[in-house]
Parts: sequence; C-alpha cells; structure tokens
Amino acid sequence: MIPYGSLVVFVTPKGRRYIKRLEEGQDWHGNDGVLRAAEAAASRYGDVLYTNTGVPMQVQEATLHDRLKGLKRQTQIIYPKDIAYICLRLGAGPGRTIIEAGCGSGGLTTGLSWFCGPTGRVVSHEAREEFLALARRNLQWAGVGENVELHHRDIAEGFAVSGADALFLDVRTPWEYLDQALAAVRPGATFGFLLPTVDQVGKLLLGLERGPFGDTEVCEILMRRWKPLADRLRPEDRMIAHTGFLIFCRQQDRNADFLALRPLGTRERKQEAARRARLEEDNAEE
Repeated sequence: MIPYGSLVVFVTPKGRRYIKRLEEGQDWHGNDGVLRAAEAAASRYGDVLYTNTGVPMQVQEATLHDRLKGLKRQTQIIYPKDIAYICLRLGAGPGRTIIEAGCGSGGLTTGLSWFCGPTGRVVSHEAREEFLALARRNLQWAGVGENVELHHRDIAEGFAVSGADALFLDVRTPWEYLDQALAAVRPGATFGFLLPTVDQVGKLLLGLERGPFGDTEVCEILMRRWKPLADRLRPEDRMIAHTGFLIFCRQQDRNADFLALRPLGTRERKQEAARRARLEEDNAEE
C-alpha cells in the first residue's frame, strides 16, 4: 500500500517520467489515459498499473533525485550531481548547521534539508523575495524543509546566525562577502562556492589568499552515462558536462612554520612568491 500524500513517479513505456503527489480522489490524467488514485494507493512501488486505455505504467518511489528534477524553476538550479558533492564537502548531516546564501529556486536547499534531517539545521538567505517564496513552495512540495530557516536578507549586512559548521555561497561576487562569512561560522568551518566563469573563480581565489583560508579546492563535475546493454556496453552520445566551478576551502589560520615545511617544486615556489608579492602590495596600499 502506498500512503496518500506520497510523491510517486509514473513511468510510461516510452520512458516519460511523471512525478505526482498521490491524493485521495485525484486521478492522474495524461496522454496515455487515466490512472485511478485508488488503484495506485492499493499498489506497491515497483508494480505495473494500467490506465483506462490499457497502457501499462510503472509505479516508482520518488527519490531525492526525482524531487530535485521536479522542482519548479525561476532560476538556474544547481544540478543533482553537484548538489551531492556539495553536501558531502560541507558535511551536511544530523546535528549540523549549514548556512546558504542565494537559495534561488531552492534546489540545494532541498538537498541540504534532506541530508541534515530532523536534528540538523539549514539557514538560507535570499535577497529577492519572489525567489524566496518559490523556494518555500518547492521545499513543501518535496516533503522537506522543517529544518530550514528562510531569510529575506542582503548578506552584505551579515548572516542571520553565527557559529555554523559550514557555509555555501551561490552569489555573483562571493569575494565581497568573505568577512561576513567568517563571522558566521565556527573555527575550522568549511566554505563552498559555485561560480560560472574562470574570471570569477580567479577573483575569489585572490580574496581567499588574503584571508584565513586554506585547503582550497577548485573542481568541476562531469557526468557521462553509459548505455546499459550487457552485450553492447558503450557511452551515451550526450553527457552532462560543465555546469559550474565548485570551490571549497576551510577557515584556517596561516602558520609560517607549517608553510615553510611544505614540499614545493619550481612552479609552486614561483606561485608562492607571486602570492606574497600580491599581499605585500595590498599591505602597502593600505
């Protein structure tokens, strides 16, 4: 039995996927006919049901991946492949407090809420009220959000909480908010950023090297599916390639003795010399 109120996925023989909330008395109507809500509620996940026109439909449980793909969008949302890695790098989980800024349509917010669970806390900030309203509706639709606080707030004024375990910025100029970010987290916290262009990543890295940040990583995640044919296994013709740059680092005080013992090659020594020259120039200007 599938309880009413559950999010279910109906899959057609042609591979079309429809994610719907199962409500009593509300039958599903599609191009392939009508699927009775009572029949779906009496079935189990994995069963095959038939519409009134005799078309078979598979019934599946809506996973987090399904829910993320079903969100209503007014903004470019973060892809599931990126959300998964972001949640891992930020350590999203029970008892953790994660700050987010730039929630947009609420894609990452949904993932963070899912992973943090009842004992975790997600504190999200959005400057545009219409996006905040959409994120709230999406969280409710996806069946999460009880552990989420949504704030209509300009983060230039600071974040709504302090002492958080991790912080993620999905804003255009994150280097302008590093001081506010540091004030919002506990020592040693993890930071994450999403940026679309190389130029923006460069500006962020310059900002990070001027502050107490370390363990920096810049990456992109590419996803290539393979055709699941045992005797003709080969990659799909298309893939989900570059969707954005992900940058992660930690709050980390710099220590001269620690830095002096790092093994550096010729290229790394030149890069370190250039970094110090930039810092000296910044200090001279101040």
